[in-house]
Amino acid sequence: MPVDTPANASAGTGNAADTAKPSRRATRAVIPAAGLATRFLPATKAVPKELLPVVDRPVLQYIVEEAAAAGIGDILLVTGRGKTSMVEHFDRQPYLEERLIAKGDTEKLAAVIHPTELAEIYTCRQAEPLGLGHAVSYGEGHVGGESFAVLLGDEFVDEETPLLPAMLDLQASTGGIVLAFIEVSEQEVNRYGIASVQYTDSPDVVQVTGLVEKPTPAEAPSNLAVVGRYILPFGIFDAIRRIKPGSGGEIQLTDAMALMLSEGTPVHGIVYRGIRYDTGLPLGYLQAVVELACQRDDLGPAFRAWLTNFVATVNG
Repeated sequence: MPVDTPANASAGTGNAADTAKPSRRATRAVIPAAGLATRFLPATKAVPKELLPVVDRPVLQYIVEEAAAAGIGDILLVTGRGKTSMVEHFDRQPYLEERLIAKGDTEKLAAVIHPTELAEIYTCRQAEPLGLGHAVSYGEGHVGGESFAVLLGDEFVDEETPLLPAMLDLQASTGGIVLAFIEVSEQEVNRYGIASVQYTDSPDVVQVTGLVEKPTPAEAPSNLAVVGRYILPFGIFDAIRRIKPGSGGEIQLTDAMALMLSEGTPVHGIVYRGIRYDTGLPLGYLQAVVELACQRDDLGPAFRAWLTNFVATVNG
């Protein structure tokens, strides 16, 4: 059933002591997907960016599959105007299924049914995109007072090197906030939120002591960049209500997390060293299509041969 919770909805507050307690492993996720995707215009004028195909699956399906594989069975899509097709992708299509059955195409039939069985998909509409924090606030009435995951709608990771299970386990143990980091070059730090950290006994787990949004190389406290996976305690909604609009006049999730950190909520991070596909920019989208096409058993050999010949011809 649809859920629509405005940013100023009432809820109980979560203090630092509460958010630091170990919690039940999160089983729900919020996927903010109301953006206008102007970088992909005119393709995204009528087709949501989240449904652009990476070979033969839309970006959003890869993300929902990633969540489902980590044990998340309840997902709220925060959508915008003209994006109802995202929800429809996860609905049954009886007419199409009947046609495939009549043709005896069991492989395509299984592929069409598969996304409908991944998770329970719910939706609400963000009236206008006012920042990631504002989008996340729409999940308040849905997550049931529990910790939850936030997955950005334009990136996913290789299924052979998952990220979410370790994040969910860590947050269940430590409470508070758990972030995902990748290591970036000095020239790239001004594109990301960068963390100052203390290292722990585990080489891939850090304790976050500060967050800086898009610093210059000289200002960056590390090369650890925040990427689009978060495990958040329910107290984040109170923090979102208490912050003021930040960069671009928007309600920034980073500001709400920084507020919680300053008030004593523990923030940890996992440094991800697997393969991450970032489809938020045209170049990253094309790279994801090529990489995943090359890996396919059915398409890979012929595609790699063509690609090798094409590159040789261009460089000729």
